[in-house]
Amino acid sequence: MPSLELRTRQSLTLTPRLQQSVRLLQLSVLEFQQELRTALDTNPFLEYDSSETEDVALASTSPVEDASAQPAADTLATAESSALSAENVNGDAPESAGQDDMPGEFSGDYGGHHSARQSSDADGSDPAEWARSQPTLREQLHDALRLYRLDDRDRAVARFIIEALDDDGYLRQSLADLADSVDLEPALTEEDLLVALRLVQSLDRPGLGARSLSECLALQINALPADTPGRDVARQIAEHHLERLARREQAELQKQIGCDAEALRVACALVRKLDPKPGNCYGRAEDNYVVPDVIVRQGRNKWIVSINPAAQPRARIHRMYAQLFAQSAGASRSPLAQQLQEARWLIRNAQQRFDTIQRVAECIVTHQKAFFQYGEIALKPMVLRDVADELGLHESTISRATGNKYMATPRGIFEFKHFFPRELGTESGGTCSAAAVRALLKEMIAAENTHDPLSDVTLTKMLADQGVLVARRTVAKYRHLMKVPPAELRRQL
Repeated sequence: MPSLELRTRQSLTLTPRLQQSVRLLQLSVLEFQQELRTALDTNPFLEYDSSETEDVALASTSPVEDASAQPAADTLATAESSALSAENVNGDAPESAGQDDMPGEFSGDYGGHHSARQSSDADGSDPAEWARSQPTLREQLHDALRLYRLDDRDRAVARFIIEALDDDGYLRQSLADLADSVDLEPALTEEDLLVALRLVQSLDRPGLGARSLSECLALQINALPADTPGRDVARQIAEHHLERLARREQAELQKQIGCDAEALRVACALVRKLDPKPGNCYGRAEDNYVVPDVIVRQGRNKWIVSINPAAQPRARIHRMYAQLFAQSAGASRSPLAQQLQEARWLIRNAQQRFDTIQRVAECIVTHQKAFFQYGEIALKPMVLRDVADELGLHESTISRATGNKYMATPRGIFEFKHFFPRELGTESGGTCSAAAVRALLKEMIAAENTHDPLSDVTLTKMLADQGVLVARRTVAKYRHLMKVPPAELRRQL
């Protein structure tokens, strides 16, 4: 028989505003900006704040140290460029270093860039200088092609070859397939494409435009001076015996080529110095597109954290619409009342998002001061619980505030998660971070004898001698993460 029964229980329900706050906190900068643009397009009570646009543009290249300048409740327009602190006054925004229209000599530096600034002076340096900026492979080749006097047809074919190269610098498609895909009059032949390919192969770094690994290495060997020791034997190895070289069949190689052991050793060493992927020496635009959430700069005897002005929203309540709506009859019962409330929630939750991110970033910088001074080797072990306890927030909130968030520092741009390395034990009973162990391994491998490289077992013993207790498989895993081959492949004959 059906019956009615009353029960009382407690449950936690997230309000719509709290749900929005949680969702905004876990978004990346680009996702948050997309969310804001969508709200601006759909909510009539939100407007884009176009005031002080020039100031914000200046602040995005020269962030100020005054992190206490906060936007008002109904507007998130940043005014940090006018709130300069007394201890640090920025100068004019430095001009961006542009690429010359005409490339430099082919044998010189392949792509100029600004190196990371290691200066400890708070001189208003451009955070963009902390990131590497290089021309892409296709940009470099197109610039070099402009130096040649070609007719329109030959230039178009050469450009087509350049666009067909992959990121490693190889031409993976056959010339026959390329000829069928080009619509020119008269029709292209494989001979036409081969002539254009030879031109592209001579534009810049040797090895570009190769159709196979063998051709790539052969092009680099042919570009060497004629008196280079082992050049002729190395060419034979690159053209016919790469598989035997990979399998280290020294006796068979010596028999097939007909040379002595010393000549073979010199030639093998020469081949191993060649670059199998010459296209990787150029910049890739997609790899550098990271918008940092916060910027860390060194002031006077302290590290200062400020929100990146370029990441902050430029939205505010449309005051005229809000006032007209408040004066209308039955405003509280209108469907527009919900949109006005959502607009206010978005403004306040966005501000709360940036406040939380800045608090978390400041706590990270406080715990990892040694990293900013000495680098990876000084990175301390830290977990989310440490930040949560110090800030009085839940650990899940810290997890959302550190996910997909980036920090621009004088040492480069790092994800927040980078500052939470795993804890490892030491012989003395203390602790060290996994990042510090990787830094030690990198130093040991860099200083090893290339003719007798260090094995994983030897590296494990060397770490133990310094008091760091890790297993051999842990060393192998860290070496793999650093993209360092095993000792057998690092050995140079």
